[in-house]
Amino acid sequence: MKHEETPSQHRGGMTRAQWLPLLGMTLLAFVFNTSEFMPVGLLTSIAASFSLSEATTGLMISVYAWGVMLLSLPLMVAASRFSFKPLLLAVVAVFALGQLCAAVAPTFTLLTAARLLVAAAHAIFWSIAPVVATRIAGDRHAALALSMVATGTSIASVVGMPLGRAIGLAVGWRMTFACVGVIAVALVIYQAVVFPSLPATERFTLKRLPGLAKNRVLVGIYVVVVCLSMGFYVAYGYIEPFLGQVGGFDDGTTTLLLTIFGAAGLVASFLFARLFDGHRFAFLGTVIIGFTAVLFCLQAASASFAAMVAACLVWGICGTAFNMAFQSELMKAASADDATVAMSIYSGLFNFGIGTGTAVGGMVVSGISIAAIGYVGGALALLGTLLAFGWLFRLMRAPRVTA
Repeated sequence: MKHEETPSQHRGGMTRAQWLPLLGMTLLAFVFNTSEFMPVGLLTSIAASFSLSEATTGLMISVYAWGVMLLSLPLMVAASRFSFKPLLLAVVAVFALGQLCAAVAPTFTLLTAARLLVAAAHAIFWSIAPVVATRIAGDRHAALALSMVATGTSIASVVGMPLGRAIGLAVGWRMTFACVGVIAVALVIYQAVVFPSLPATERFTLKRLPGLAKNRVLVGIYVVVVCLSMGFYVAYGYIEPFLGQVGGFDDGTTTLLLTIFGAAGLVASFLFARLFDGHRFAFLGTVIIGFTAVLFCLQAASASFAAMVAACLVWGICGTAFNMAFQSELMKAASADDATVAMSIYSGLFNFGIGTGTAVGGMVVSGISIAAIGYVGGALALLGTLLAFGWLFRLMRAPRVTA
């Protein structure tokens, strides 16, 4: 869908009709990512309430991510017949319901089931969010729109996850889920008022999947992102107990370090909006090398607060930036009608990386030592980095025709 530009837009600005729904998408990115990563900050509390080990409780993160992985493509194919506004409102309503169910779940099994309901909403939201944001903003402001959505994700790390952790420590982890559910209800009402009517793209059928599989750049992005996300979450999934047990930091310092990690994501959003369009390959190469190096240095950095602050800054900047950059490259590689489903596959594979990485991290914690999570995660991230430089970047530089 093409947007007609007013004179003010042509000079570089966006209209109020564009800013308001983009603000709503930013806030939704905030609550969705606050919800996704809340168990990371509350892992010890949730484990204690159900008398479980941290490794067992960490499986909830894996189950959530695997749920997103399995549901992303089939749900997005089914949803491709609907226009974006009613689809978005329904998704956020289901998300809110899942949060409220999680808040009152009496057993760990029912808590995990409620998280799967949230995962179903997550699967569709992150399939459409980047596409919707860029369609609202238009091609001229696509990078800004993506950086706004990414900023919501970063703010979730800066404010959402640490605040959720603080609420959980003060009055119980259930109140954290309840608060996110209430905020989601408010955002359903807000987007119902300000969100524009965006028609659906051409309905996607499974017969078109082989066409996506023939797009070598898409396939390359998918393979590299699986390796990088697995490496990232081997370590990140257990960062809270790592900081306490290996670094010896108290609860307050751990919360501060997680906040610094999230604040670094805001820096990543700014750098992406300013630098990516003109320096694509340098940007991508720098950020994936950066967070791979941090993973290998994680145990050494835990020896001092200053070193851990530096590690969280670099890790947070590079970890957020690589995801934004690959999403942008994916939308360049896919046709307009295939973009939402291509993004749903990306989301599913990214969450496969989250779930599998967290599960591998759990095995490292139980079978080797929690101190080793950085080395194992770094090895997986290094594989992704080598594939990016040796294979994917060559494909991206080669002339190609998008189907």
